Amino acid sequence: MCDQIHFDDDQQEFEAKGLVTRKQFGAMLGAGVAMMLPQVANAVTVVESDVNITTPDGMADAYFVHPATGSAAAVLVWPDIFGLRPAFRQMGKRLAESGYSVLVVNPFYRTKKAPTAEGGGATPIQQVMPLAQTLNETTHMTDAKTFIAWLDKQPSVAKNRKVGTQGYCMGGPMAFRTSAAVPDRVGAVASFHGGGLVRADAPNSPHLQASKTKASFLVAIAANDDARAPEDKNVLKKTFEEAKLSAEIEVYSGAHGWCPPDSRVYNEADAEKAWARLLALYGKALA
Repeated sequence: MCDQIHFDDDQQEFEAKGLVTRKQFGAMLGAGVAMMLPQVANAVTVVESDVNITTPDGMADAYFVHPATGSAAAVLVWPDIFGLRPAFRQMGKRLAESGYSVLVVNPFYRTKKAPTAEGGGATPIQQVMPLAQTLNETTHMTDAKTFIAWLDKQPSVAKNRKVGTQGYCMGGPMAFRTSAAVPDRVGAVASFHGGGLVRADAPNSPHLQASKTKASFLVAIAANDDARAPEDKNVLKKTFEEAKLSAEIEVYSGAHGWCPPDSRVYNEADAEKAWARLLALYGKALA
């Protein structure tokens, strides 16, 4: 489900190697507190709101942020196992300031309203694992269809431009499956330290479902995830090549969870590199 179960070991290993610092592991972290992300150059003015979206399984709470004027390509963001929280609101707003209409969802809405992790990205993994275990392929696909349909009803969303979707940790497979759920609408998919993208011998593996789409892909893999499953990147490359899909697949030096600014293994250099590649993907695929 999620390789963040290795967080405690990763913290010790990466700190010993000097790849992350004690400060990055928690001095500034906690519920509602996150390191500030760099400012967006030429940022557009945005409008933010908390929204509730009716789904087949209940009412989903989410954060919606978009440029104050005109319409823009939509992006659906699937958070990591720690859910919708200030860090992901900050990430969503930054993306909106770059010119996108962004919906960041609470994937655990069936069980609990956001925030779902008391300490944000510093919450002990054992506290949130039960939430992740309530989700599966069916909920991924149902939610993807519902959220994108909701986005397409918003005046701030450009209907003549493809939709992007991105996921972190357990959100990686959700982003892959979003492209499979709405293949004619999704034009770009990004996974950052996604867990479970490749399920050996499973016909419904997220990577196999995604390969049947027409989207372009960005897959950023954590160094320790690659060490545990070194063949996954090769499987991904081969699968997308055979499907003739554009896919950038790279192993980053950061540990699993390096992107959110409230993560215990936040790696600013790699996070900014991933951010730049995300904007390049969307700039081309969602134009």
